[in-house]
Parts: sequence; C-alpha cells; structure tokens
Amino acid sequence: MARITVEDCQKQVDNRFLLVQMGIKRVQQYREGYEALVSSKNKEVVNALREIADGKVLVVEPEAPEEATA
Repeated sequence: MARITVEDCQKQVDNRFLLVQMGIKRVQQYREGYEALVSSKNKEVVNALREIADGKVLVVEPEAPEEATA
C-alpha cells in the first residue's frame, strides 16, 4: 500500500486540528471494539488516517440549538 499523508486527508478535511481530533476519536473507537472500515496491517492511527482519506469517516456537524420562543 502507498503511504498515507496529511495532504491526502486534507482533501476530505481541510482543518488540521479537526483532522487530529477525528484520528484520535477513531483510534479510541478501535480500542472500544469498533471494526476497521479499511483493511490494512498498519497501526491504529495509520488505519484511521486511511479511513479519513478514503472518505469513510465523516465529520458530523452539531445541530444548532433551537431558538426559544417567548
């Protein structure tokens, strides 16, 4: 397999801070028992970056709170 780079991942997620947070969250999910979405024999963090670069892990935007009506 070819090397994975941050630039590959930034095609999907343009914010480096968010990219790091997504990678951390995905590694935590692996350790909780979640299955990998991309098969590889690499370490968890590399596998997480591969999933992000392939578009298999997406950002979920939080919903805006509804405005209270008086």
